Parts: sequence; C-alpha cells; structure tokens
Amino acid sequence: MPIKALVLAGGSGTRLRPLTYTMAKQLVPVANKPIIYYVMDHIQAAGISRVGVIIAPETGEQIKKTVANNSWNLSIEYILQEQPLGLAHAVKVARNYLGNDSFVMYLGDNLLGQGIGDLIQAFQTSRADACILLKEVADPRMFGVAEVDEKGRVIHLVEKPQHPSSNLALVGVYVFSSVIHEAIDQLKPSWRGELEITEAIQWLLDNHGNVKSCVLASWWLDTGKKDDLLSANRIVLDDWGKRNVQGDVDQESQIEGRVSLGKGASLQRSTIRGPTTIGEGTVICDSFIGPFTSVGCNCKIQDAVIEHAVILDGAQVDRVQRLEDSVIGKNAVVKATQDNHRAVRLMIGEDAEVLL
Repeated sequence: MPIKALVLAGGSGTRLRPLTYTMAKQLVPVANKPIIYYVMDHIQAAGISRVGVIIAPETGEQIKKTVANNSWNLSIEYILQEQPLGLAHAVKVARNYLGNDSFVMYLGDNLLGQGIGDLIQAFQTSRADACILLKEVADPRMFGVAEVDEKGRVIHLVEKPQHPSSNLALVGVYVFSSVIHEAIDQLKPSWRGELEITEAIQWLLDNHGNVKSCVLASWWLDTGKKDDLLSANRIVLDDWGKRNVQGDVDQESQIEGRVSLGKGASLQRSTIRGPTTIGEGTVICDSFIGPFTSVGCNCKIQDAVIEHAVILDGAQVDRVQRLEDSVIGKNAVVKATQDNHRAVRLMIGEDAEVLL
C-alpha cells in the first residue's frame, strides 16, 4: 500500500517574531533555502510522491507560492487548518485526503541531517501501527520523551517531564498506519486546548498497538528562536556548503573556501570567506563577509564586516564596523551615519531585539 506524506506548515511562529509577522516560520531561510524545501527534499528522496500540506489562513498563500517555485516531482494538495488546535487536529483535518493510507507526518520547520528512509523502512518491516523518530538530547525536559525497550518498541510517552526516565526526544517526524485515526477520535483537548499527537500515540500503546522507534544518527535542529536559526545556518553551511561562484568578482576581491555567489551578484574590493552563501543580485563593496553567513537576494552590503549572520532578501548594511550573531529581516536597513553624532537612532518594531 502506498505511503503519503503530511507536512505541517501552519502555526504562528511566535518565537521567531518579528520575522514571522510577515512570513511563515517554515519559509525562514537556512543557507538561503526555505526550511520547508529541506523537508520536501527528504520526502521525495524517500520515494513518496503524494504530499498533503497543512496550511493556516494567515500564511497559506505564502506557502503555496514558495513551494510552487521549486520543481519536485510531487503531487501536492493543500489542506486548510482554520485554527492551530494541535498536531492530532491537523491529522483529523486531513482525514479525507489521507483515507486509509499509511503516511509520514513531518513538521515543516524541522531540519534533519539525514533523510527519512530508515524510519519508513523500520515502519514497513515491523508492520507497526506507528513508528516515531527519536534523538538523544542533553536535556529531555524540554521535549516529548519516549521510553523504549531493547528492541526499539515504545513503552511510554511523556510530554516535557521534570524527571525524565529517558534522553530520547520526539523529533517531529512520524509514520502512521490508518489506525491512528481511531486513536485521534478518542482524544479530548489537552490543557492547551489542543489535540496532542503524543496522547494519540499513547492511546495506541494503551490499547496494545505496535509502536516502534528509530533513533536519528545525524543532527536535528529546531529553528524556533534566533540563536537556533543561527546555529542551523552554521551547521547546514558547514555540512552541505559548496563552492559555486556565478556572480562577478573584481580583481581586488578574494573568495576563500566554500562560497556560493549567485547569478548577478557583484563583489567589489571585498573578501568572502566560506562557508558562506550570497544570493542573486546582491552587491557587496569594501566589505568582509563570513564565515557561516547567509546573505539573501538583492541585498546591498557596503563598508561592513559581517560574520555568523542571516541576512534576508533586500536588506542593506552600510558602514557597520562589525555585525555578528545577527538576523536581519527582509528589506531592513542597518547603517551608520557619516557625521560624528554618537547617539543611536532606531525605528524598532514589536518583538524586535537590539543589543548594543
């Protein structure tokens, strides 16, 4: 029986504000590539061809437009979740699309260092009702945690335990048989007012369901906050960055290491040190960029030093002595004045952060 995929691309992304006031959290770029693109890459590589994407009313059109810009060989259907009432509620909303097929549920803001083929194989060979992806973490109290036996069978799940009996956290990628719908039908909203997928899996366990696990050998990155996003950008550039210079580089500029310079980008009297990626149409003058920096498309960087940063499309950085550990939103402007006036002049929106 074929396996479908259900990608969750709703939610409000409150921890990444102010970026997520104007874009879905699944579209925030890591190494100049929207997070959801990595998810779709893994789904296609696993041999899945039919994908349902859960979208929210506020950001659904953005998701559709961005996904349509890529050329996956996937049949994609969009499913509207009117309110963010939990992961299990998203499955409930997608019931007609999923039918009686087994499916992978993949949170659209997750970044994994490897694909999901092993997880699907573990599900199929064990004929499980569910198979969940787990990762060893240093502090399990921040996550849903699974207890498993020596054969990888899940015994018990608990959400954010104060005294965890395991260090295996739920990553946010699951494979379910159609039995999960019966489990979800039994649920009542949690204290958060949501239908919790962990409770649905626990219902399977309580009713003698076969729930298997697969432990992720590579990295797993949560991109929910600014520092998480910067860490994800650094790791992805370090692991997957390649040298690919397509833009214009003058004789006074230098490119060192694994640097991607997009078409129409221009480098003038500047140095770029990899791993770094520069988007199409960006102009960089009299500056040093990198390492571990992503600069989006059509940006303007002049007389600046930038390291370990994520700069989104259309941003401008002008005469900044040193910018590091920073995320600069679309079309934002960061510049120093040319006079000797030492006061800082700011126009800061809601939920912004400035460290001086």
